[in-house]
Amino acid sequence: MEKRFRSSALLVIVSLFAALFLSACGDNTNTAAPAATTAAAATTAAAGAATTAAAGAATTAAAASGPVPTSGGYLDTIKQRGKLIVGVKFDQPTFGLKNPATNQVDGFDADFAREFAKALLGDATKVEFVEAVSANRIPFLQEDKVDLIIATMTINEDRKKQIDFTDTYYNAGQSLLVAKGSPIKSVNDLGGKNVCSAQGSTSEKNIKEKAPTAKLTLFAGYAECYTALENGQVDAVSTDDVILFGLKLRAPDKFEVVGGQFTQEPYGIGMKKGRPELYSFVNGTLQAMKADGRWKAIYDKNIKPASGTSAEPPK
Repeated sequence: MEKRFRSSALLVIVSLFAALFLSACGDNTNTAAPAATTAAAATTAAAGAATTAAAGAATTAAAASGPVPTSGGYLDTIKQRGKLIVGVKFDQPTFGLKNPATNQVDGFDADFAREFAKALLGDATKVEFVEAVSANRIPFLQEDKVDLIIATMTINEDRKKQIDFTDTYYNAGQSLLVAKGSPIKSVNDLGGKNVCSAQGSTSEKNIKEKAPTAKLTLFAGYAECYTALENGQVDAVSTDDVILFGLKLRAPDKFEVVGGQFTQEPYGIGMKKGRPELYSFVNGTLQAMKADGRWKAIYDKNIKPASGTSAEPPK
């Protein structure tokens, strides 16, 4: 009897330990599941945060490249004045040429100015043109004589220190205008020759670098260079090819453009530093013109008749 009681008691004890063991195992299982669930939730939350951050970055980027401003800062000064003042060349066929009969300034640069006036002031005629020559373009901006310079102005590092430029609105390249039958066929043939260019232009600098033994004759503008070539005073005129194509149109049977493009001349629209709203407006409108066909229409109207070729907007 005592032996049977002891056996029963031992069985009860063993059963109790087994129950405790199973209970403990059950606790471990229940603890592991919430831990795994918590880890999964953390991973999901992290992924969600990353997605939210990416969406936020995209929204910020979209806001940064948002609508083109038409008010604020210097734009308000222009709007209160009621007109946009733009410096352009008056003596460059295809880009900026003042017609003495109509007093109208025609050309690629002039038409760009009209587009900016229309976008800001609602009227393409609300623009005043001021004659700019190569040497006075930067001073005109710094002295507040004009709001913008759109005058076949090459973007370079030295100028960027003095004024702000938009993105490139036209890609040109320096070339040579000579009389038909001239022995001058390239920049390498300019040694000892009389070459005309505009004072203060990048063309003047390029000739000095690429043809150091050439004799430079400098005028304020290229109309005077053309006259000098016509009179035999100089052997060649050198500037950007699109300007020379326009000059050639005056007497296509008498002159020719030679030498190809021996430089790259990216044209930019210049403005005084410290006018962020003006910059955003002009550059934004320029990008819109490249995208919606206005750039090409202005090119086909003004430059294609002289160049004889089609073109796409610069990137």
